[in-house]
Amino acid sequence: MLAKDILIEGYGRIQEEVHAAVEGLDPDGLNARPAPDANSVAWLVWHLTRVQDDHIADAFGLDQVWLTQDWEKRFGLNLPRHDTGYGHSSAQVAEVRVDSASLLTGYHDAVHEQTLDALRSLSAKDLERVVDDNWDPPVTLGVRLVSVLSDDLQHAGQAAYARGLVRSTAS
Repeated sequence: MLAKDILIEGYGRIQEEVHAAVEGLDPDGLNARPAPDANSVAWLVWHLTRVQDDHIADAFGLDQVWLTQDWEKRFGLNLPRHDTGYGHSSAQVAEVRVDSASLLTGYHDAVHEQTLDALRSLSAKDLERVVDDNWDPPVTLGVRLVSVLSDDLQHAGQAAYARGLVRSTAS
């Protein structure tokens, strides 16, 4: 198995977990915050998708799906255009509200497709390319791809947990 095949499998797991986290939740469930300063399922899925979109686009020299496919307008959030949710305050988390699970999965699926297209083109040598020299040591494409994969899976797990909390209090 090639490294790119492992990455494709890993990013596929993110997509599966995103769909499982939002499936069957109505807007109240998606936007509910299990505690006053906790993240909602909607915020977690939006954030992990924004990070993937931003970081993959940057690493491969692509445009963000958020901007090129009008997802920014479809979500209609009162946030800066390039906001990914990093460092959001509780008030900013509250700004991320959605009307349906399909909005979240639609955006995620579009980002997933762009990610897969980029990953399919990878060679082993590409993974060694430095994509961010603001760190010591500089970040290679391989490290960035694993970092996004790890971060996204953690947030998908948080969304699944938040979903469980929301559904248990609704019963």
